[in-house]
Amino acid sequence: MTLNRTSNKAAKTQHFLPTSLRAAIIASSYWVLSLSLTVVSGSLASCIGCLLACYLIDLGIHRSPLKRLRTFTINSMSLSFLLVGLWLASLVTSTSLLSSFASPMFSYNTGEFIKWFAISASLTVCLRVLAQRTSYGAVIEILFVAIAFVITLSAHRNGMIHRPFLIGDYALTRGIDPSSILMAFGCGAVLSLAALLMIENNHRRLPYHFTVLGLVCFSLLFYVRLFGLPTPQLTDDLGLTGQEQAGNGAQRENPFRDSENNADDKEAPVAVVVFRDDYEPLNGSYYFRESAYSQFNGTLLDFTTRSDMDQDLIKNFTNSRIETIQPPKATDQRTTVRTSIGMLISHRTPFGLESPIAYENTANPNNLRFKRTYDSYSQAPEYDFNYLLGRELGRADWSQEVWDEYLELPDDPRYKELAESLIVDLKSEFTDDPFAKAWAIKTYLDESGIYSLKNEHAYETDPAGSFLFGDLTGYCMHFSFAATYMFRSLGIPARVGIGYAVPASNKAGGSSLLIQAVHGHAWPEIYFRDIGWVIVDPAPQQTLVDMTTDPQNNLQQLLGDMLRNDASFDDFLQSQQTSAINLQLILNVLYGLILATLLSAYTVKFYRSWIPSRAATDKQYRLSYRAMLDQLAAIGLHRQFGESREQFARRVEAVAPSMHKLTNQHLALALGSQDKNSFDAAKWAELRSAIADEIGRNTQTWKRVVAWINPFSWLLSK
Repeated sequence: MTLNRTSNKAAKTQHFLPTSLRAAIIASSYWVLSLSLTVVSGSLASCIGCLLACYLIDLGIHRSPLKRLRTFTINSMSLSFLLVGLWLASLVTSTSLLSSFASPMFSYNTGEFIKWFAISASLTVCLRVLAQRTSYGAVIEILFVAIAFVITLSAHRNGMIHRPFLIGDYALTRGIDPSSILMAFGCGAVLSLAALLMIENNHRRLPYHFTVLGLVCFSLLFYVRLFGLPTPQLTDDLGLTGQEQAGNGAQRENPFRDSENNADDKEAPVAVVVFRDDYEPLNGSYYFRESAYSQFNGTLLDFTTRSDMDQDLIKNFTNSRIETIQPPKATDQRTTVRTSIGMLISHRTPFGLESPIAYENTANPNNLRFKRTYDSYSQAPEYDFNYLLGRELGRADWSQEVWDEYLELPDDPRYKELAESLIVDLKSEFTDDPFAKAWAIKTYLDESGIYSLKNEHAYETDPAGSFLFGDLTGYCMHFSFAATYMFRSLGIPARVGIGYAVPASNKAGGSSLLIQAVHGHAWPEIYFRDIGWVIVDPAPQQTLVDMTTDPQNNLQQLLGDMLRNDASFDDFLQSQQTSAINLQLILNVLYGLILATLLSAYTVKFYRSWIPSRAATDKQYRLSYRAMLDQLAAIGLHRQFGESREQFARRVEAVAPSMHKLTNQHLALALGSQDKNSFDAAKWAELRSAIADEIGRNTQTWKRVVAWINPFSWLLSK
């Protein structure tokens, strides 16, 4: 009777431990899932509800009354409990009784507690019942945990590293890249999923599996430390991002990528700019030029192949400093602005604030986050548009060939016909003014054009003509090409600039400016004598797609502070340190412990394999046998609980036939039936070599590779 009680108690304990671990894993998924959806009370309630439901089902599913109830009945009762909980939560927050008795905030927190308790408890009951009674239930449970972590971390998908704000704010005030915390969550998710799967199969090997998986996860952290973070994949409809190039080669691709356009990744950050000098643009947007389409190739505008065109552009990155060949003029109407640029995505060529004159490479303050950092020096314009009236066109030193290149357009008379029809109503004093003509064309496109990412103009021979003389529905590339062609038809030298245009309001009074994928832009530029290239950008008043984004002030500040790397920010971080916990120190200690554990494990593994060749004869029976057990354990063969040495030798005979002889000799010497010196060291070495050869011949290559890599395989030897 006493023995039965002891065995029952042991069985309960053995069942209780995996139940607790499973409950903790699922509860953690509820916690991370609720972080961005509710307040602290709701997150706490989701954990409590999950834990109670796990224990209720796992410990009571095989007892009455749950044992007698069908799965459908239990799940229906869980759904009813959920509906009642949601009704109670709504009642608590909608009535004034509780809020008048305590406070409105207490009423709200209570409602969130009830709601999330009901959600987590009812959903967990359904998951655990299915996992206990069906073959597919465990898969659904694992998928739920995976989805919970994916939803929580999905805000980081395109580099929005400050979300959720609980993590972002904590990291920001401690000078930590939130990606480190993100990676820790990712590792936790991997371990959680693996644990759920392994609990259903083999409890005894669970610590071993956790150790190996933990090393795999943390090796990912080391990889990120060495090689940087993964780069978000962007829909690059303007061809701005990609591998760095030595210069602007021929485009060889249609810049109109209508079928590839979508707004899914519009919030993805591509760069951050820190203004070292104060500057406010007059037209409401900061323009960052990367390149320009200026030479007509017989079909459409392309990057120029002439060395005497676009000499103001700086077409390649530098490891020192590089300056433009042709800086802008009218310096009395410009101001020098220095900006620091940190690229989060690789770009083909550098970009800088309107009219950049020099780029200077700078030390990367965070090479995990930034692909490249450099300073840009620009002669930013301060003139208003009235300053452009009455100005002549082109540079005095342009050759006739360059003039012709900047005026060439498709062989379609409709461009000139439409352009001339748009300037007939100009006042007499502006009929010959180039800027007034250009402004009239811009106004027409502003008022008549419709902004849309979905169109089919790219498949026409002349996409700009299909847009302009068709439905006037397109995006910035269509507007800029159409305007440039009409400018050229009137004898106005023009090109299409490409880069980024960011609303000035996004800077929000600070010195940092976040550039996102949505800010990729193309615009027309006109060259005015003694001034330089001037942006005359159409802005359609009608739009079929919402291209606005929510302000990202926290992310903008976070990345700007990373790029700025000022001592003043270090002081700010110290002032914000309200917690005694130094997360970076903890991570560093953890890295050190992992490295020390790995080195220790490999040392023990090597020692156990090496020591038989150096040991005395009277110790060979034990050390040689242990060394062979280690080799077998490394390929997945080890003694099971209750299995004798002889039974194990027979089980592995197909892989290592000589193990039977080694086992008999080991037992004979261990039990004292033979003298320990009767079997000399040479014979032990010969036997070890024979078994090692047999294992090598009878084991798959991948298993041998894993056996060599795994530092903890010897833990399974017994």
